[in-house]
Amino acid sequence: MSDNAESPIETQKDESQPLSDDATTNDDKKKIDVLLKAVGDTPIMKTKKWAVDRGRTVQSLSQFISRFLKLDSSEQLFIYVNQSFAPSPDQEVGVLFDSFGSDGKLVLYYCKSQAWG
Repeated sequence: MSDNAESPIETQKDESQPLSDDATTNDDKKKIDVLLKAVGDTPIMKTKKWAVDRGRTVQSLSQFISRFLKLDSSEQLFIYVNQSFAPSPDQEVGVLFDSFGSDGKLVLYYCKSQAWG
């Protein structure tokens, strides 16, 4: 994936907007809320909550975080679900949300060194 590629995730819409029509409901089904939390000495992202397409893979999410944090290509980034295991890079975020999401969001932890699992 090139650096000029379109961002795999978009910032979440303002929560103060009313949910009134069916188009909003359909949009919610296509995107899920992902809460990204830093672990250890990894830089903290200013925006922690993101709306992510259900079909996005963990690998594309990892690449986005690496570019967002401006990490060197030699630095690794590890992603964990609920502080317990590292999902497969080809795993879709929507499947993880269906299995491990709670309170309407999926909590993912990212770090530059292995932490769990």
